[in-house]
Amino acid sequence: MKFPKVHSLEEIANLLSCEFIGDKNFEVLGMNEIHVVEPGDIVFVDHPKYYDKALQSAATIVLINKKVDCPEGKALLISDDPFRDFNTLTRHFKPFQFANVAISSSASIGEGTVIQPNSFVGNHVKIGKNCLIHSNVSIYDHTVIGDNVIIHAGTILGADAFYYKKRPEGFDQLISGGRVVIEDNVGIGALCTIDKGVTGDTTIKEGTKIDNQVHVGHDSVIGKKCLIASQTGIAGCVIIEDEVTIWGQVGTTSGITIGAKAVIMGQTGVTKSVEGGKSYFGTPIEESREKLKQLANIKKIPEILNKLK
Repeated sequence: MKFPKVHSLEEIANLLSCEFIGDKNFEVLGMNEIHVVEPGDIVFVDHPKYYDKALQSAATIVLINKKVDCPEGKALLISDDPFRDFNTLTRHFKPFQFANVAISSSASIGEGTVIQPNSFVGNHVKIGKNCLIHSNVSIYDHTVIGDNVIIHAGTILGADAFYYKKRPEGFDQLISGGRVVIEDNVGIGALCTIDKGVTGDTTIKEGTKIDNQVHVGHDSVIGKKCLIASQTGIAGCVIIEDEVTIWGQVGTTSGITIGAKAVIMGQTGVTKSVEGGKSYFGTPIEESREKLKQLANIKKIPEILNKLK
């Protein structure tokens, strides 16, 4: 997430009421999670296990809960609670803006697009040409939709990421300031839920078709011309490359990659990254031919045991 203008390190430190290490005029351009950071971004870290990863990342400003040696060319923001202060920045730069109409006056809607009754289009949404948005669709603020997109009834684009920190008093949510981006010629079935990124984009690329009742977690990227069948759950920060086919009731863990042209058979649990161009099945996931051989051999166990009697 980029800020509307460049800020200085001192300005950000004053906003957070925290110490800083580095030139007070050090430029701050935005904030992002570690997997999408760029130079000029703030990244937060609050556990020693991940200090080195954050300090050596592409981010040039690290919001951290301990004074450590500052890498050359970077700056530090010293906070007693980086998670809280990351939320403070999101609230400041991407505050919630309430709506009082079904279609916001700040939304941009292309020629030939049809929006059926009882749908909601939030602030600063962009919808391209010749789209069809069926009834009871909710499109949250800042969502971007390309041309020739069809979205069926009851689908929600842009709900918050499922991202929490456990506190003694309960769970503290990391506020989502990202977007959902739907490219041209995408089809989305009924009752789907696609969460926005925490700071970046959850993206569905051109030509992909998604069946009913599919969930896509925050910051995931689904490639071009993929097919995803119903009741599939895709966790956060998953990369699905082009022309992948995922059949029904598949679930994935977070942070994995599914290679181009892979086929994931129904009810598979994708517990790790898998190569493209192959077919997979089962939990834990394996190449389908190997998994089916194993299942066939299991059926032979009673016969083998009888022979041993």
